Amino acid sequence: MKKWHELGERLRRYINTATFPVAVRFLASEADIPEGIRKPSADLKVKIAHCQAASIARRYGWTLAMTVDDLGCAISGHTYGWKPADKEGAANFLTRMNYAADRTSALNILESFKTLEPEKYRAVVYSPLERTRVEPDVVLIYLNPAQLMRCLHGTSNHAGQPVTCSHSGRAASCTEGVLGAFLDQTPKVVVPGNGDRVWAGTQDHEMVYTLPGSHLEDMVQGLEKTHERGIRYPIPTYLKYQPEVGLALPLIDIFTK
Repeated sequence: MKKWHELGERLRRYINTATFPVAVRFLASEADIPEGIRKPSADLKVKIAHCQAASIARRYGWTLAMTVDDLGCAISGHTYGWKPADKEGAANFLTRMNYAADRTSALNILESFKTLEPEKYRAVVYSPLERTRVEPDVVLIYLNPAQLMRCLHGTSNHAGQPVTCSHSGRAASCTEGVLGAFLDQTPKVVVPGNGDRVWAGTQDHEMVYTLPGSHLEDMVQGLEKTHERGIRYPIPTYLKYQPEVGLALPLIDIFTK
């Protein structure tokens, strides 16, 4: 895992996120979960959502494995292929909450979700990248808009193309972000959804960036190259000017009669 630990350290050096970037690994069998990894139902005595598992990894620095037995969220249960939703039940929820104007809109929303094949992956591991226990299929980063800008610089340095994606404010980090990057094998910019904010503690200033693990080294190299030229985080704000009050009076003269 040395390669991933070093990439995680380099990534943090250049964007300095407040919480750990997270390595996300999809496993075909629960037997593939590395020994000694915490499971919410067994170790925390609670069932949780995938966004909560990611939040525990990024805030506590813990490695956590999620299986269907740990699942406390119907939406990610559907999109991760563990508990496919009843269409009419899902449509009823979406219309009742006014996410959708009517049944047709609700079914369109349900069909728009990125989804894994039912039961193709029986476990998902979330681990802080700098000390990850697993090789990441996806890297999940919570960051502010300026840090996000720098990640986009890093990504586009090699690809030469902008990052394009769609936003709904629903099933955001878990589905638009992690599953989007995993299934499409492209980076994703994500506006955290309501669930992220209510249950996973995502703050108002935070955005999400996800990318396939195979893209990480190129992005970090792009960050390093642009950093060399002074494009950096924290942003080196231009400060070589004399301050004035009211666009006319030099600050040095405010006590002058």
